[in-house]
Amino acid sequence: MPGTDLKSWKTLNKDLARFASLEQAAAYVSRPLVAPGIALAFMVLVGLTVAGFAGITPATAIVIAAAVVGAYMALNIGANDVANNMGPAVGARAMTIGSALIIAAICETAGALLAGGEVVSTISRGIVAPEAVAQPGVFVWAMFSALLAGALWINLATWIGAPVSTTHAIVGGVMGAGIAAAGFSAVNWPTVGAIVASWVISPLLGGVIAAMFLAFIKTRIIYTPDILHSARRWVPLLIGIMAGTFAAYLALKGLSKVWDVGLGLSLQLGLVVAVLTALVMRPIIARQSVGLENRKKSLKELFAIPLVLSAALLSFAHGANDVANAVGPLAAIVHAVQDGTSGDQVQIPLWVMLIGALGLSVGLLLFGPKLINIVGNEITRLNAVRAYCVALSAAVTVIIASWLGLPVSSTHIAIGGIFGVGFFREWYHEKIIGERRDDTESSPELRRRRKVVRRTHFTTILAAWVITVPASALLSAGLFLLFLRFWH
Repeated sequence: MPGTDLKSWKTLNKDLARFASLEQAAAYVSRPLVAPGIALAFMVLVGLTVAGFAGITPATAIVIAAAVVGAYMALNIGANDVANNMGPAVGARAMTIGSALIIAAICETAGALLAGGEVVSTISRGIVAPEAVAQPGVFVWAMFSALLAGALWINLATWIGAPVSTTHAIVGGVMGAGIAAAGFSAVNWPTVGAIVASWVISPLLGGVIAAMFLAFIKTRIIYTPDILHSARRWVPLLIGIMAGTFAAYLALKGLSKVWDVGLGLSLQLGLVVAVLTALVMRPIIARQSVGLENRKKSLKELFAIPLVLSAALLSFAHGANDVANAVGPLAAIVHAVQDGTSGDQVQIPLWVMLIGALGLSVGLLLFGPKLINIVGNEITRLNAVRAYCVALSAAVTVIIASWLGLPVSSTHIAIGGIFGVGFFREWYHEKIIGERRDDTESSPELRRRRKVVRRTHFTTILAAWVITVPASALLSAGLFLLFLRFWH
């Protein structure tokens, strides 16, 4: 009957609507699982590939497992550490988060493959004496525990939204496994003490230098009667300083493994590049400033391209250096299994470097946006000028630290630079601009509202920094004792 058919169609439509709602709900619930699923597939693919080439035997089983953990570590480094290079540029709206992910992935991979270390210390920069863990079996499990502990800690830090030093995580892992294997006497405590000192030195130095550059730009360009005239005078010089600093930075850090130029020659190279760049940029800035309004927002047009280039160069240098945090212990395990020794230095095979390079990029693409957003937008408000100061301070601080012989963290420097420009803005508005206000305009409530640095992120990040080495050390020691028990 017609009525029955109409009623059946209505019932069918309701059922179909329920199915559609169910599909939408399933898609919404499963969406957060897409990135972890791809990451898991990447790790499985790495394990299967290594197993296909090496074969599955009792001797190669630990190599396959270490390759999977090395891929896991690389994914976490890409998710956490790379945000420090791209976050300021994204926060300044100099590039979108999509373009930042693409540029960073390309530059990180290029840095890892083209300038990644050919030789790496198996004991992670002399943290533990090689003779203390000379037995190959003990050494392999120590490195495996250190790698897994570092990866787990960075994963946790990324989940809570705290950018931490991946170098400190792996150093803490090596130290913890070394203590569990051979006691406290096996640790090179002066080196550990220098690393602890860098917790304070890195962010303070980065913050002070970033604040100094921002103060210079404010006094010489922004707060002048003719902003564009001042910009034509000083911006080419600032871009020259940036180019020269990054030339020295890349020569000293990013390319030192393939061309050891030393600090003196790298500084001379940087000086030449700085002068040439300043001369070339002077007519370019003059042309770019034509037609711009005489206000500070116009500076975004002049600083945007240098800021993008600085982020790309930082990513290249980061890939060249910090890829060793993922592949260093893995290369040490491969060497120990193949040669039966825990040598002081080992060669990194190409396939090991590929795992690190691809892992950095995949981790960045899958999980990087969260940390990039926190670094670029949630700590303090950044524009092109402030982000430029942060990027420049990162390179300058590394040069100064290398000259002084101080071990520093690129993560701590970059985050310190962001806090530096934020706290400087608070001080500037309170001390300089606040002097022009009467007492009613300077009440504690109004001063609280003018805070431009989010204190919650400050305390979270500071706490994560302080406990990175001890937390990864304790986790590594526990894992080592557990693995060693089953091994025996």
